[in-house]
This record gives sequence, C-alpha cells and structure tokens, in this order.
Amino acid sequence: MRKVSVITGGAGGMGLATAKLMGQDHQVVICDVSQERLDAAQAELRGLGIACEAVVCDITNRESVAELVRRAQQLGTVASLIHTAGVSPQMGKPELIMRINALGTIHVSDACYAIAQEGFCLVNVASMAAYTLPNLFVPTRAYKLAGTDQEAFLRKALFVGNFLPQKLRSGIAYSISKNFVVWYSKQQAARFGQKGGRVLSVSPGSIDTAMGRLEIKSGSEKMLQFAALKRFGRPEEVAEVLAFCASDKASYLTGIDILCDGGVIAGVTPKDLRSLSVD
Repeated sequence: MRKVSVITGGAGGMGLATAKLMGQDHQVVICDVSQERLDAAQAELRGLGIACEAVVCDITNRESVAELVRRAQQLGTVASLIHTAGVSPQMGKPELIMRINALGTIHVSDACYAIAQEGFCLVNVASMAAYTLPNLFVPTRAYKLAGTDQEAFLRKALFVGNFLPQKLRSGIAYSISKNFVVWYSKQQAARFGQKGGRVLSVSPGSIDTAMGRLEIKSGSEKMLQFAALKRFGRPEEVAEVLAFCASDKASYLTGIDILCDGGVIAGVTPKDLRSLSVD
C-alpha cells in the first residue's frame, strides 16, 4: 500500500508548503476547518500532480481528529502526521488559543498513537515563542494535568495571565501553549517509541505567511533585530525541516525540539523581551 502523510493546517502557509514536499512520494491528506480553503489547496496540489485528499477537521474535537486519521488509513499506510494547525495571538482570546494549540495537540497525539507502528512519525509545530517565557511563567505542574483533566489544565495554565495587562494575555497564552507543545512532544517520545514510532517538534520563528504577517502587530517583526538572519523565514524553509523530520532519513530523531528561527533565540535576552512587551 502507498504511504500516506497527513498534514493538519494543510490549506495554507507552512502546511501547504509541507504538503507539496511530502506529496512527491506520499499520498497526502490535508485538513483545515474551512472547506473553501481546502478546496483551493487541493486543486493546487492536484494541479502539481500530487495525490491529495482534503478533510474538514476541528482539532479541538477529539472525534473529529480520530475521523481524520481513520480516513487517512483508508488510503494506505499512515507513515507520518505533520501537525501545523494552530492559531496565533491576534487570532483569538487566551482560552481559545490554549484549546486549539495545546488541547488540539493532545487530540492529534492520541489519534496518532492509536495507529502508530514501526517507522511512524508525528511532527508537531511549536514556535520560538515557547522559549521566550520567564521560568516563573512556565506552568509545568499544569502541563501534567493535560492528559487527565483538560479543564483543570486550562484553568491553571491560563492563571498567570490574569495578573497581566489585557493586551498581553493572548501573547502569553500563545507562548505557554507552544511551550506546552514542546514539553508534551518530549513526554510522548517514550510512549511512541514502544511501538517503534517517533515524536518531535519544530519551532519556527517569524515566517512570511498570512498568520506570520498578522503577528507583526504582536512584535514578530521587531524580534528580527535580535536574529542572526535579519529577515522573515519562508514557509518553504520550514517545510523542508518538517519533511526531513518526518522522513526515514531522520529515523533516529525523536523527543527533541528543533528551532528554525533564523537565530532569534540565540540572540535575544530577557531584557530585550521586556523592552518589547512595554512597546
């Protein structure tokens, strides 16, 4: 049977760029919450000669994610799932951001674990924002509740934001949600390893996508002053990393996060971050 790769958030940006790469030697299944966006992406991929199926999926709904994976299984052996779906600070309030980015990742992970076998790989997309939190703001104790009591996890993970100005809360929730993705991916590595599968995450920096441009309002462009490479990244550049991580060439790579941020985190300091938050 042909190998299948599932790309969440595959209707645009990094997800679509990744589907174009994975589609060179896989049947691809892309998902999004918008049928219109999916139709356009599917047409573009098929126009390139890529075998592509499109599925509407809401990653905040556990059954919707399970159905996505079942649909993919009908097409062949699911070799990988690349989880690019998510929202950024300008796209929602703190709880929505956490439900999509954090709980959505749990739902995707559980659905993947159910079908994982030797050689399978789950690649989660986090963010360089995961590395910008002061240690005091990282609610690791809350993270441990995510698998057993999601509502308690949400309350505790969002608690610190209640003491911050309103304009900062969505940004902090985003950073916490992506820090959770990094943490959770590492936690899941041993679990998947028992089946011969892999889990890891990739943390992009400021990327020139529709979502990335929207986040100029949140300071993404200002972060470039601290980068080694003084430019926005291209979605194709991140897609190359995601596709490599999902491939057999990276078969010994698991339980780790890979920064793909043009050297921002290497150059930024806590003082720099405080100055940006004041602007």
